[in-house]
Formats: sequence, structure tokens, C-alpha cells
Amino acid sequence: MKQLFRTKSIEALVAASLEPGKRLERTLGAWSLMALGIGAVIGSGIFILTGTAAAGEVRTYHSFLHVPLIDLLLRGGDSTFTVGRPGAGPGVSLSFLLTALACGFAALCYAEMACAIPVAGSAYTYTYATLGELTAWMIGWNLILEYAVSNMAVAVGFSAHIKHIVEGITGWTLPRELTEPAIVGGQFSGAWFNLPGFLVIMLLTWMLVYGIKESARANDVMVIIKLLAILIFVFGAASAVKTENWKPFLPNGMTGVLTGAAIVFFTYIGFDSVSTAAEECKNPQRDLPIGIMGTLVVCGALYIAVALVLTGIADWKTLNNAAPVVGALKALNMNTLWKWVDIGALGGMVSSLLVFQYGQARIWFAMSRDGLLPRLFSRLHPVHKTPHVSTWIA
Repeated sequence: MKQLFRTKSIEALVAASLEPGKRLERTLGAWSLMALGIGAVIGSGIFILTGTAAAGEVRTYHSFLHVPLIDLLLRGGDSTFTVGRPGAGPGVSLSFLLTALACGFAALCYAEMACAIPVAGSAYTYTYATLGELTAWMIGWNLILEYAVSNMAVAVGFSAHIKHIVEGITGWTLPRELTEPAIVGGQFSGAWFNLPGFLVIMLLTWMLVYGIKESARANDVMVIIKLLAILIFVFGAASAVKTENWKPFLPNGMTGVLTGAAIVFFTYIGFDSVSTAAEECKNPQRDLPIGIMGTLVVCGALYIAVALVLTGIADWKTLNNAAPVVGALKALNMNTLWKWVDIGALGGMVSSLLVFQYGQARIWFAMSRDGLLPRLFSRLHPVHKTPHVSTWIA
């Protein structure tokens, strides 16, 4: 039992990160860390969940296997029913603000821990230092599952987006057998292999193996494209804002705002990925807090701006669809703007894939160096000094 709950001192964790052959190169500055965070946090969700949170959502459950336990208990075991979530309306901007404040407290904790323990591994490493080996092992696998499932979903979305753009620009119809997932909802879809999703993951993996400095530069470019697309939407669509669409600002009161906050909370996930780069940061005590808190400030401001403009150009009740921003722009005949939004969404997906693929390999690397995974996972490339085995397996 002592073995299972033994902790590892900060000194031992730092010493392990300095061992020859197990040492990552410190090449990242504050801007690169912030770009990693923005790349992880802002994906296509900014153009989708904003509308969902504003309009609310209705879910119908047909199987008790899919029903949240609390809903099942409240309904006396009836597994076929509809659950409605009131929308925040134009007040979705307050939902983003409240969520940013809540995440801010978590971000301060991450910044503090990352400064105290400037080692790869993020929450896994912090858990090892405080709660013990067994808990750290479980937290490590939770992080791995988070990054893996996120990347699978984003890669599928990337493939669908590529298909939409190619067909919209060229008129060519890409074969669904090579552009869709083979299994959807537990059933075979008729597709064979999701080729675009596979190819983008392979390209980003090669880039990450080649070097973190080069990967960070590529991520910087994608983040700039994404930010430009968002700013073009905000300023370009601002002229079409009708203030009457903001009235009433809180159609469902604070209940709607809090429900919206629960929906948009998912969009902030990713700022913690900055801490996975602690061991490759030039000046952790200075740059990590800037990277983590700067990510939240920038992303929070962009989310609020998009929410205000979107609910200003369209009736909030019409935004509960798969592409609320694109739909609102098409309704206003702003065809150039919605194409920029598509480009921004594509850049958002690629940068999210890059950061989460990076983070997962660093978690495996840290767990392997601590002896909780085979040593193969902490092997560094002889030339590029990156955990190439972990990265390719991921």
C-alpha cells in the first residue's frame, strides 16, 4: 500500500528531467506557449457551441443506456423522454464570461504548479508529487483518453470540413467511402477509411517528431490564420448587427445564462495543455503563467465578441443548428465572410490536433520516465531530441 501511495518529491522529479538521454530541449517562449494554448482552446466550437448555448437544446433519449443517471431517477425509470435546456439568448456572452472566471481559478492553480514543478506531464506530474503513484497513474490515463478522444473527434470534423470546402469551391464530389468514419453510432456507415483525417494526423505527427521549435512555428501560423478569421467575422459582420436582436438580453434569466455556461464550458478545455510544455520552456517561472493566463484572457475576449455579434445579426432562437455562424452569414448574403469563417474553423481544427497530439506524447514520456510505462515511451530521437516513439504510437 505504501508503494501505491508513495509520492515523488519535486527535487526528484526535476532531477529525473535533467538525466542525460531523458532531457527535452528548452526552446519555447511566452508567445509560443500562448499560441499552443490558443491553438488548443479555440477550435470549431467557437462557431458552433456559441449558437447552441444561445438557442438552447432539446435531447430525446430512447435507451436507458444513454440517459444520465439523475434524469433516469427523476423519470422513474422511463427511458424515452425529452430533456430541454433553456438557451441563454444574447446573454450567452455572460455565459462565456462566467466560464472564463471559473476557469481562471483553475488556470491560476496550473500556473502555480507549473512554476513549482517545471517538468513534462501536467496534472499527472502534479498528482505524483502530491497524491501518490496510484492516483497519478489514473490521472495520466485520464489525460491520455482526453487527448485521444478529442483528436479522433476533431480529425473526423476536419475530414468533413475538407469535403465541404472542396465540393463548395470546385464542385467535385469526394467519395464518402474515403472521407467519412467507418462506424457511426455503433453501426457501420458504409465508408471504408477516413483518409483526410488520417493524412492530417500523419503530417502533424511527422512535424512533431521533426522538432518542437518547428512545430511551434507552424502552430503560430495556424493560430494567426484562425485569429484573423475570427476578427474578420467580428468586424465584418458588426455592420449588420441589429440591437433589437439583443432584446430581451436575458430571455430565460440567469437559468439560461448558467445553462449556457455549462454548454460552453467545453470550449475552454485545452488551456491546461500549456503546462505539458513546461519542460521545453525557456523560463518556466516567467513564461508559463503568461502562457496559461494569456490564453484564457485572449480566448475569453474572442468568445464574448463572437457571441455578441452572432446574437446581434440573427434571432437567437434560430441558432440551434450545426453551423449557426455560417447559416447567419448566408442569410445576410455575406458569402465572402462565411468562407473566411470556414478557413478559420479549418485552421482551428489543425492547431487543436497539433497541440493535443503534442500533449499526449508528453504525458506518455513523463509516465515512462517515472517507470509507469515501458522505457520505450521515453526514448528520445538521436537528432531531433523529441519523444519520437511516443509521438508515432499516439
